[in-house]
Amino acid sequence: MPQLSDEVYLTDVGLETTLLFSDGFELPEFAAFDLLKYKRGETAIRKYYRKYIDIAKSQGVGFILENAAWR
Repeated sequence: MPQLSDEVYLTDVGLETTLLFSDGFELPEFAAFDLLKYKRGETAIRKYYRKYIDIAKSQGVGFILENAAWR
């Protein structure tokens, strides 16, 4: 697992909270993966992660990509 090395890695900070309060989505039982059924939801999730990937790239660090299925 690369995140156990001495290298610096970035992670994201709250997919469901961002989708609910910043993007206005309704998440049944706080489940972001439900949005993957819809193009608009998939696009929002991709956009969310893209921001963090771009930050990691600009800083020359790794990124630990999580998924939308926390359950």
